[in-house]
Amino acid sequence: MATNEQRELVERAHEICEKEMSFEKVKELEAVNGGVGGYPWEIHHKLAKAGFYSMNVPKELGGQGFNFVTRGLVMEAISSYDLGFAFSFRGLGEKFPSVLNSHIPQAEKDNWIKRQLTEYIGGVFCLTEPNAGSDAKMIETTAYKDGDEWVINGTKSMITNGGIGEYYTIFAWTDKTVSAGKGITAFLVYKDTPGFTVTEPEQYMGMKLANITGLKLENVRVPNERIIGVEGRAFATAMGTLEAVRPYNVCFTVGAAQRAVDIATEFANKRKTFGKYIIDHQGVGFQLAELQMKVDAARAMGYYALEAADRGIPLGHIGSATKGMGIKLCVEVANDVLELMGGYGYSKDYMVEKIIRDIRGYAIAGGTYNIMKEVVCRSMKVK
Repeated sequence: MATNEQRELVERAHEICEKEMSFEKVKELEAVNGGVGGYPWEIHHKLAKAGFYSMNVPKELGGQGFNFVTRGLVMEAISSYDLGFAFSFRGLGEKFPSVLNSHIPQAEKDNWIKRQLTEYIGGVFCLTEPNAGSDAKMIETTAYKDGDEWVINGTKSMITNGGIGEYYTIFAWTDKTVSAGKGITAFLVYKDTPGFTVTEPEQYMGMKLANITGLKLENVRVPNERIIGVEGRAFATAMGTLEAVRPYNVCFTVGAAQRAVDIATEFANKRKTFGKYIIDHQGVGFQLAELQMKVDAARAMGYYALEAADRGIPLGHIGSATKGMGIKLCVEVANDVLELMGGYGYSKDYMVEKIIRDIRGYAIAGGTYNIMKEVVCRSMKVK
């Protein structure tokens, strides 16, 4: 059950988004850059100033220090207006551990945190490559030692917030004679580093308010202090990061799926066929009820996992199970809402077709449904 503070935060998030992210406004934002879309910095700053940015920065560092459940509730609210923006906004604000876990001087760390909390800059997680998606250990980016510096070369793809983030967590092979668990290192790379280039934004069917690009690293030099964590041990950290955010991502899709059900419910209470409102036809009414049940089930799965994470309970395969099944339910809901509304659901005059375009991206990002099943299956095998 949400606390009074959590309810107030959710209400405030809705108030801002209701004013700043109307459906018509979002359609305008999707149409910029020739239909590629663009990240809405004005909305970013308004939500940030209201306290919804860097929500996981500890209070002792000047942040909000929100736990997983609270952050999930806030992002569910924002996602009901636009999934792409919510994805980018959350991503930019929650990468500060890369700075803290690097070996740069404390004064430099303090400066980054100050800028994140006052200028609302953010960080970017860079693992995926053209030939390394689900099988992340197949990355080809490399880094070799040259005196007190590392020289990084490689290409990253499908990077959320490429170009708009200020610091980047780059995963690269530093020793290919050993396994990924011992040979992949993470580096903190600043946006203005020579040789670091952001490529053109990716053109996707949805998620148009997320800024997703590729990256090129050509002889990018970083000092040894920019290693994040322990040299050669970044692969486990990357996998752990993905596992931790998987149930969190369900909250995003729940927000969008609930919005779709709300749109369909309003539609069914206004449209008449054969002399009565279509919600009064049992076939429609029961379908709406089932859709709401699916959203509630996905929501329960997501917050169960987040509550466990907040209590320090190891998730094991639960993160992947929640991401896989929770988002699958939400995708089904969006598709069924479109079917229920017929031509109106297919029309760009309603938000449903946009929700479907966006929600499909979440079914892929962070691991597809089949990959989630693979993770769960591995946990079931006798060791």
